Amino acid sequence: MFFIAALFVFIWSTGFIVGKAIVPYADPTLFLFVRICIAAVLFTGIALYGKVQWPPLREIPKHMLAGILLQGMYLCGVFWAIAGGVPPAVMALIGSVQPLLTAVLAIPILKEIPTRRVWFGIFMGMIGVFLVVQPALMNTGVGAFPLWAFFIGVLAVLSITFGTIVQKTSIQAVDIRVALSLQNFGTLFFTGAFVVILGETRWEWSPQLWASLFWAAFVLTGIGTMLLIYIIRRGQAATASSLMFLSPALVAIEAYFIFGDRLTLIQLVGFVVVLSGVLICNTRRAG
Repeated sequence: MFFIAALFVFIWSTGFIVGKAIVPYADPTLFLFVRICIAAVLFTGIALYGKVQWPPLREIPKHMLAGILLQGMYLCGVFWAIAGGVPPAVMALIGSVQPLLTAVLAIPILKEIPTRRVWFGIFMGMIGVFLVVQPALMNTGVGAFPLWAFFIGVLAVLSITFGTIVQKTSIQAVDIRVALSLQNFGTLFFTGAFVVILGETRWEWSPQLWASLFWAAFVLTGIGTMLLIYIIRRGQAATASSLMFLSPALVAIEAYFIFGDRLTLIQLVGFVVVLSGVLICNTRRAG
């Protein structure tokens, strides 16, 4: 389980790197739409080849809603917020509230009550994320981005929070291959609608765009989302969400090696704090 969690965190963190890499070549929602198209066809083919059982028609809307929340609204919201002027560091800080929200909402909805150890790990993770993004926050002045973009970012975090909780409802009984097929089709309809609404058409062919698309479709959406749903199904929603704390820290390290971004001592300290918090959340006290 440790290897699966570590692999998921690494894959999920690269989504922010991909988001930055495609900026010169494609409109973000159009890129997401093409990415989800590939993933939807991929998982549908896998499910049909495996001859797994599909859910009754009345259950399909739940799966599609889960996909829209976990991927569609979340991914689009993050891209739109950043495009609207919200710095990635601020978006990461907003996102750090998601495990806390999940833990709180899981109590009345899923009847999952986190232990004191989990609460402590979550707050430790939030502190660590703040340390990781603190240097970038220092360069962000008050009122540097519009309020609407901030609220879009908040909406994205709320979306993935509810998407995580929905994954723990009756739909978790369905084979994960079928679930991913239906959820990607839900996301496909959502992103496709907004490509039309926003009139996004920019797509400039380049090796970097193709490489980003391959990684995003087959690794990020293909493997990453599958691992996320698997982890959510295996444990409490709050502990699964705590893994998200590691993304901003890994993004800072990846950006240092790929884009030459600055990496400070306080960010490295933040990474250690985040990692400690996540380990506290996801390990049980012996005896």
